[in-house]
Amino acid sequence: MTHLERSRHQQYPFHMVMPSPWPLMVSLSLLSLAMSLALTMHGYIGNMNLVFLALFVLTCSASFWFRDIIAEATYLGNHTMAVRKGINTGFLLFVFSEILVFAGIFWVYFHSAMSPDITLGACWPPVGIEAVKPTELPLLNTIILLSSGATITYSHHALINGNRNRALNGLAITFWLIVIFVTCQYIEYTNAMFTITDGIYGSVFYTGTGLHFLHMIMLIAMLGICYWRMRNYHMTSNHHVGYETTIFYCHILDVIWLFLYIIFYWWGV
Repeated sequence: MTHLERSRHQQYPFHMVMPSPWPLMVSLSLLSLAMSLALTMHGYIGNMNLVFLALFVLTCSASFWFRDIIAEATYLGNHTMAVRKGINTGFLLFVFSEILVFAGIFWVYFHSAMSPDITLGACWPPVGIEAVKPTELPLLNTIILLSSGATITYSHHALINGNRNRALNGLAITFWLIVIFVTCQYIEYTNAMFTITDGIYGSVFYTGTGLHFLHMIMLIAMLGICYWRMRNYHMTSNHHVGYETTIFYCHILDVIWLFLYIIFYWWGV
């Protein structure tokens, strides 16, 4: 009996996945990436070849895994309402874990800023640190990010109402707004007057904003995949769980950036 015949006669709404090598490959490549990156940073490996190899294997394995998931959702009909609810719940737990990570970073920042040690000059920012002004690139980035939240919401409502062209246009605008945000953030890093090695201020600043920066790069990939899937008619007005999770992820990153801007750039200066 084929897989489609089994799914036609099953008495439950859940998807029993077929054996796949890609979860194991992704796990091993992530482990290899973490270990090679740590060993390279500490000088035990003299080049970045293993890091790039791990990134290449991770990208290929994840791409093949995503291909299978897209086929299961779009062509095989395995993503029932119960499956979609499970995917949304799992993504909510992932977002909650991300929020806890940023909460820990804010905790460290407040701990250092509200009671600066004498070695920091008993002031915040520490003596010798010229902080990034909040009315320059950070303000522009805030406007760009809030605008992206509006455009992706416009795209979502257009998709729900069956207006494919407006949904695509809104998604494309959102994609390029996030690209501009990441570019401006990179320009800010290259022109900042301090680095991650400049004491607790540099460490916490680049950890918080840099982690958000990495998440925005991941969001660009997610938006690009959603645009490609929408162009290829993979989404309908009532079945677009991948797009819903991407939209939710975008809004969460918007809120986190608002906290970063208010605390790191405005209050901390």
